[in-house]
Amino acid sequence: MIHYIPEANEIEKNKEVVSSMDAIANEAVSSFLVEAETAWQPTDFLPEMSSPDALQAIKELQARAAGLPAEVITSLVGNMITEEALPTYTTYFNLVKGVNEEGNIASDRGWVKWSRRWTAEENRHGDLLNKYLYLSGRADMKQVEITIHNLLANGFDPRTEGDPYQAFVYTSFQERATKISHVNTGKLADKGGDAVLSRICKTIAGDEARHEKAYKTFMARIFEIDPNGALLAFEKMMKKQIAMPAILMDTAPVDNLFTRFSAITQKMGIYTTFDYAAIIRHLTELWKVETLTGLNTYAARAQEYLSTLADRYRRIAERMKEPEVVKLAWLVS
Repeated sequence: MIHYIPEANEIEKNKEVVSSMDAIANEAVSSFLVEAETAWQPTDFLPEMSSPDALQAIKELQARAAGLPAEVITSLVGNMITEEALPTYTTYFNLVKGVNEEGNIASDRGWVKWSRRWTAEENRHGDLLNKYLYLSGRADMKQVEITIHNLLANGFDPRTEGDPYQAFVYTSFQERATKISHVNTGKLADKGGDAVLSRICKTIAGDEARHEKAYKTFMARIFEIDPNGALLAFEKMMKKQIAMPAILMDTAPVDNLFTRFSAITQKMGIYTTFDYAAIIRHLTELWKVETLTGLNTYAARAQEYLSTLADRYRRIAERMKEPEVVKLAWLVS
């Protein structure tokens, strides 16, 4: 068996490629992101607290939320907590090689502008879900707040090793996974009788879809410039598996909050191993992994591995048993 031995300057080469794409990042700001004045804002979906009818509007929100299954509330809280860890994700993106070598968050460079504007859009997601849950009365907000505090304090390592190629594989995958989670939560909210929450989740999913498309476009360009390096980065991320952003919301060794949250999303069909397999299939087809030619030995082996990976995960999903009783979290007792 031939084992891949990375070149000493591999990440430096990848950094130079991504740095050369700064104009593409600059263009993406206007192509994929929305100005604050025209973007939706959390208040568009929430009771207007200055209105004489504010209390009635809150009662109506709580009446709708009362019909939602406890599992949906737990999943919604987990989704919200994931969104609230935005400072970690912004910091991570600016540490990726080739993104912000100046170390200047106010830089006019394309990648740094993308980072700021992407952050601004993402920031609305946690704000909206947090306020909805607070007004709903269904969640133990003190425990929710403690969990957010812990997640930010614990940080997050997506295991991309500072490699921009791996980072863009990760973000392409993760934005799609987040979109799927919000869409499916919205479907359950609609089924539970809360059409407003359904619209909230689907609107957030719409943002994630735009962001997903941008990151996939960045990675598609990398595949055009450096197919060998792109394949190796894709393979590396898949072999490590995609770590979920909120995995460190609780560092207890067993029965921790993230484990419960993951079990609920699996049980309720919000985000499952089938979805994981489907995302791999989607990305391998989008980036034309199976038809790339002119590859070196290591990249050809990565191509072979990636071409069958989605089917392997699908077989795993088919063998998995649905979780039975799952201890819920973050609910009002």
